[in-house]
Amino acid sequence: MDSSIAHERRWMILGVMSLSLVIVMLNNVTLNVALPELSKDLQADNTELQWMLDAYALIFGGTLLVMGAIGDRFGRKGALQIGLIMVASASALTAMYASTSNEVIAARAVMGLGAALVMPATLSVVVVVFPPEERGKAVGIWAAMAGVGAPIGLLVGGWAVENYDWQMVFWINVPIIALALLLGLVLVPKTKDEQQRPLDPFGAVLSVAALGSILYAIIEGPSVGWDSLEIIGVGILGVVLSAIFIQWELRVEYPMLPLHFFKNRGFTMGLVAIMLAFYVMFSFMFTQMLHFQLVREHTALEAALRFLPLPLGLMPAAANSDRLVARFGSNNVVATGLTLIAIGMLIFTTVTIDTDYNKLALIFFLLGLGMGLTMAPSTTLVMDSIPADKAGVGSATNDTSREIGGALGIAIGGSVLNEYYQRNMNLPEGLEYLGDLPYDSFAAAVRIGGNLVSEGNSLGGQLIQNAQLAFIDGMVASAWVGAIIALTNALLVWKFMPARNI
Repeated sequence: MDSSIAHERRWMILGVMSLSLVIVMLNNVTLNVALPELSKDLQADNTELQWMLDAYALIFGGTLLVMGAIGDRFGRKGALQIGLIMVASASALTAMYASTSNEVIAARAVMGLGAALVMPATLSVVVVVFPPEERGKAVGIWAAMAGVGAPIGLLVGGWAVENYDWQMVFWINVPIIALALLLGLVLVPKTKDEQQRPLDPFGAVLSVAALGSILYAIIEGPSVGWDSLEIIGVGILGVVLSAIFIQWELRVEYPMLPLHFFKNRGFTMGLVAIMLAFYVMFSFMFTQMLHFQLVREHTALEAALRFLPLPLGLMPAAANSDRLVARFGSNNVVATGLTLIAIGMLIFTTVTIDTDYNKLALIFFLLGLGMGLTMAPSTTLVMDSIPADKAGVGSATNDTSREIGGALGIAIGGSVLNEYYQRNMNLPEGLEYLGDLPYDSFAAAVRIGGNLVSEGNSLGGQLIQNAQLAFIDGMVASAWVGAIIALTNALLVWKFMPARNI
């Protein structure tokens, strides 16, 4: 396909890239709502359930840089299609044949590897087929789809589990991917780095080992314990390997990730803004799924529906952010977006157990609006700061910052929630025999309380109420952390992010 045809079809190509992107993003979260069903059907313990989630995130985040480089070197269309086939095949085989936890974990790892091929390819293709004057609008739409992928995933997962079974969470991928593959085969042009630089295999191994170690420590820290020798050791290993990676990339003739990119303030500040914004978003979404299901006692689908104000704010803000950037500059638009996120988090610190949903809906809308104004201009800055032949690596770096930010948000936000929950949980007199279990787990406290109520023990209701109040305290504390991070991010962006692409 020549460049003129690709230009004519650029908006259809953007549609295919957006569809492919949504597949990647929704698979980050769809399985969350199916965990209770998986636990019952496969007799999976908590560790196995956690790894069903973590296998995808760990492999995905750890291999993004390598897969982006492979797409640049061998072709982004091929990387996209192979990645989609891997996700679809692993999904279908899991839905049809998986009968053990280990099989689901292995399938999720394969899906994560496929997703790591898909996501950098989507953004790099968008950057290549759109001219500079339209790129801001196109990237804005791409960013909007990236932002709504998680809420859509929760909604789809909730619908699947409520109306069918956990296998449907995997089956959903197949027809969507089939459509994306068919459209991609016809519409997407073949693009790659025309200079045919050799790969950097040692740098690739170092990047996977470094990112994998760091992400493992972040993801597993809350469950294993931040002070455990395992987490400290793996975390230190990740830092050491990162330092070796940097030294290697500075010396090798053809680096996988040219580190001089980071000298560009647009590139660096765009990554910082994205990472910290996703920290706040994923921390908030994590606490709210628990809040809606365990405190307000909604079903998974009902909980997911209450997230809808977020994409309603995010999509128009991201899609139209290019106009605001043209008038006010990237730094002012992104700083405004982060300030809106901070305001939403500050309002959330006033939430109580009886707060009306309308107030929560406003917070979700403000968060979505702020994310839209943050993601799109930041992503455009990142991609416009690098040469087109490195679009895959640039996209992968952008995506890695999202993954690290999201993982940190869930890990640290969850740790803050747990710390304050345990600190403020009061066990009713007469239930001392339960030991530490109600303190260790909010879900366990609610479950035990429900069992006591069903047995006619009134202390069960008091246990549930105390646990819910302690959870709210932890949730508010986590929101304070998010607000501080968002405000700090806004100040950094306003001060150091360039107003225009240079």
